[in-house]
Amino acid sequence: MLNFEFHNPTKIIFGKNTIKELDRLVGKQARVLIVYGKGSVKKYGTLDKVKSALKGRDIFEFEGVEPNPRYETLMKAVEIVKKKNITFILGVGGGSVMDGTKFVNLAANYKGEDKTDLLKGEYEVESVIDMGMVLTLPATGSEMNCGAVISYGDGKFPVKHNLSYPIFSILDPEITYTLPKKQISNGIVDSFVHVTEQYLTYPVGGIVQDRMAEGILLALKDIADKTLNNPTDYEARSNLVWSSTLALNGIIGKGVPQDWMTHVIGHEITALYGLDHGQTLAIILPAVMDIRRKEKREKIVQYGERVFDIKTGNIDEIIKATRGFFNSLGLKTKLGDYGIKEEDIEKICNNLIRHKRDNLSETGDVTTPIIREILKKAF
Repeated sequence: MLNFEFHNPTKIIFGKNTIKELDRLVGKQARVLIVYGKGSVKKYGTLDKVKSALKGRDIFEFEGVEPNPRYETLMKAVEIVKKKNITFILGVGGGSVMDGTKFVNLAANYKGEDKTDLLKGEYEVESVIDMGMVLTLPATGSEMNCGAVISYGDGKFPVKHNLSYPIFSILDPEITYTLPKKQISNGIVDSFVHVTEQYLTYPVGGIVQDRMAEGILLALKDIADKTLNNPTDYEARSNLVWSSTLALNGIIGKGVPQDWMTHVIGHEITALYGLDHGQTLAIILPAVMDIRRKEKREKIVQYGERVFDIKTGNIDEIIKATRGFFNSLGLKTKLGDYGIKEEDIEKICNNLIRHKRDNLSETGDVTTPIIREILKKAF
């Protein structure tokens, strides 16, 4: 096992009717900015529950954080934080809203004039204001980590800072019941691939991490059909919510190598062609497993045996099973299924080069020629 440090300060409040705990968690004198998306939290009553729990505080709202949150949108929220002397920021939504909330907090407290420094990793923030989350869509794990992905121009940029851990996150599975099937399918795939990015690498004797990762993958497989077809099954939905959180709260990735190639390539496809994040992952992961079968062989075989009960060691069979699982969720697994053409490969590769993301994988040896092979295999 590799050396590591682990610290995660986020408090999780999990279960039914937990939004009311905001009254206990947020100071009575707080000036609160509630950040949310395009209005589903209004439509289904979640925002009203949040505001009711925060009764007596000065409450301000910022509506309109889009999927794949854009820098320009978030900077409008930064102005509210400054003008209204906000002392607490509360993100109410899925991964995009939570990512956006983290960025707003960093940008509002960054002393430099050019806030795009945050997208380049060229910054330091000494302090931020208090921040919490109310999760409405299980997928990204943003509720219990310090990372975010922000869209700017034709790219998507990771933003990470130790001050970006939420103080708390409220996870009430019941408020996810109204989500469309498509969003749940994407969320399951996102969570699944978060795990494989930290698991399908090479062995370092991380037995605990492997077993935890496999447990999350198996849980996602076990509840996928049930929670898609019966969204009010509390047991299934609560296990989806908790699996998604554990998939990216840092614990399974400590002491083991991590890849993230599937995500990086997928982000560029989303930025260029507008595919959902989960859709890109369902396409790219099987192609990565195929092209990197030699480098990842031991872990792919282990994954096949322990997650899909494939004991033959046949990697083609394991890749087929992975695609089959994604297909069962209603996701396609080929770029051509979304109208992307083989001549678009160079455009994707050029974007990766321009964004300095052409040395990928757990060993950093995946350069443009190999990325090109992966993209060809994804057709």
